[in-house]
Amino acid sequence: MMRGGLIFAVAAGLFLAATARDFGDACIDATDLPELTLQTSVEVADRNGALLRVYTVADGRWRLGVALSEVDPAYIAALLAYEDKRFYSHGGVDARAVLRAGAQAVLNGHIVSGGSTLTMQVARLLEESGTGHVGGKLRQMRVALALERRLTKAQILTLYLQLAPYGGNLEGIRAATLSYFGKEPLRLTPAEAALLVAIPQSPEARRPDRSVEAATDARDRVLARARRDGLIDDDQLQAVRTEVVPSARRPFPAIAPHLADRVLAEEPGVQRHQVTLDKTLQTKLEQLAREVVAQQGARLQVALVVADHTSGEVLASVGSAAFQADQRAGFIDMTLGIRSPGSTLKPLIYGLAFDQGLAHPETLIEDRPTDFNGYRPQNFDRQYRGTIRIREALQQSLNIPVVLLTDAMGPAKLLAALDKAGVKYQLPGGTAGLAIALGGIGVRLEDMVQLYAMIARGGVSLPLIHQMKGERPEGQRVLTPASAWQLGDILAGLAPPPGAPANRLAYKTGTSYGHRDAWAIGYDGRHVIGVWMGRPDGTPVPGAFGADLAAPVLFQAFARLKPSLTPQPPAPPSTLLVSNIELPQPLRKFRSRTAAFEADKDAPAVAFPPDGSEVELLPEGLLVRVSGGKAPFTWLANGAPVVVAEGGRAVMLDNLGLGFVTLSVIDAEGRSARTKVRLR
Repeated sequence: MMRGGLIFAVAAGLFLAATARDFGDACIDATDLPELTLQTSVEVADRNGALLRVYTVADGRWRLGVALSEVDPAYIAALLAYEDKRFYSHGGVDARAVLRAGAQAVLNGHIVSGGSTLTMQVARLLEESGTGHVGGKLRQMRVALALERRLTKAQILTLYLQLAPYGGNLEGIRAATLSYFGKEPLRLTPAEAALLVAIPQSPEARRPDRSVEAATDARDRVLARARRDGLIDDDQLQAVRTEVVPSARRPFPAIAPHLADRVLAEEPGVQRHQVTLDKTLQTKLEQLAREVVAQQGARLQVALVVADHTSGEVLASVGSAAFQADQRAGFIDMTLGIRSPGSTLKPLIYGLAFDQGLAHPETLIEDRPTDFNGYRPQNFDRQYRGTIRIREALQQSLNIPVVLLTDAMGPAKLLAALDKAGVKYQLPGGTAGLAIALGGIGVRLEDMVQLYAMIARGGVSLPLIHQMKGERPEGQRVLTPASAWQLGDILAGLAPPPGAPANRLAYKTGTSYGHRDAWAIGYDGRHVIGVWMGRPDGTPVPGAFGADLAAPVLFQAFARLKPSLTPQPPAPPSTLLVSNIELPQPLRKFRSRTAAFEADKDAPAVAFPPDGSEVELLPEGLLVRVSGGKAPFTWLANGAPVVVAEGGRAVMLDNLGLGFVTLSVIDAEGRSARTKVRLR
């Protein structure tokens, strides 16, 4: 009977244990877990993966995503040795650690060690619960057991790496290493790893920026444990303990803030953006922008764009000198501001004229006061050069010649070319007149850089891109290779600003009406840079000229981009490289579209006798005079030559006879004039 009772008791005990186990399993399986997909900081990285800008999560914390493979293995080893030696063997709760912690508490009268596993710490961090109450500890155990059933050890460890508190609004190891050490967590010194193990145990008390002493003491305890566990030797311990603990937090990267905000707006759901910028170059040009405005008035602003014109990739984009709400309106991205381009559209107009056979760089054109149906443009200096080569007209940025060409082509031709080049523009009043040739149109710096990249690329336009991913669109031809090369050859002949190297950078400056905008855009065989300076509110900047204000910044930007320019390509085979006298007759001198109906300003004219007059014929003949034209002159009476190749402008004609006679004069270029008179 006793034996039967023992068997029953054992069976009952086993049944109760199994029932308790099954009940426990059911409870664990039924555990509602907190959200396991963490919100991490949105990041913007450069073309090489270097961080440009990081954003806080919704509650203002810095919590950066990290993978286990992106963390120094030595740190992981130190963390497990110090916090949870049996992490890979327990099921979420380490019974031995719990019993040890309980015994220590009983013997010492206070808590010596907590007995929490890393999984339990993850449970607490996920639920943001405390550890001071038995109920809270039991809840953490239950959640930890449930986590171990649903996640891998690597996933649990990754959650800890993202959630561990490091004081203030820092969460996770990447936020800590960037803030305290200014680097990623993949390569850490033993002292750095020990500090990162120590801080989460008491993150506010051990914050290095609050108490270097407390942080150092905690780090040294972790290092001592690492020595005891054989992770480092005595020599290493002595060496790393001399390493100074940082006493301040570093700011998180905020490079290229305007472009970073832009890509976030373009793709709000993306966690990590990789842009085409180069962090080193971007940093150099942001520093240049700060230096430039520091020498100017409190309201003057600057913007720069650098692109590789062979690919269309933007390598640097500086929207302002400082991303702040100051008198310069630094929060406004002036690479996208709509501004008047001044004279920077002139190269496109000349290129179109070359392609249409209206002109050649050696063509002569008039720079004289001209009335275009009531529109009377003037040169910036209010001076006129008379007959001048197209090459010189562009280099001197004269207004009358470029308006003559625009008038000959029609403004619509220029707008069509801008459309094909992908340039977005705004027309004042919605209509295009001849004034667009001189900046009477609104464009963006980024688009102007794209336009000059087209010229530098041999006349083929590619949209500028600022993200590494996505399809690369095919280019559109806007200018012929010969015309694009000719523009580069002309612009490379411009004298550099005082003090700048004479490196044949092809560049053009511009100043908008009222000195509101100063521009300089230039390119070599690989890169194109655009500079805009002015006030974001559009108020005038007295005395501001593109050549004086923006051009020096352009040359400085190229100097910070690379030590020397990339050579321009050679002239395409189709390029007509001749002097003016060797040009085909129609290209030697520009004639407007109405030239056939207009008198040549320098054409010959019969100065005497006037047309329709009655003149007395003297015994020695008739005195005639010619004005204008080019000597020598040939005179005809009723179609018959009377005097041939006369060098003077006055000559006596004889053997004419009385009555009506038609007198004609022909100059050396074949131009003629005539008058009809009655001789008595």
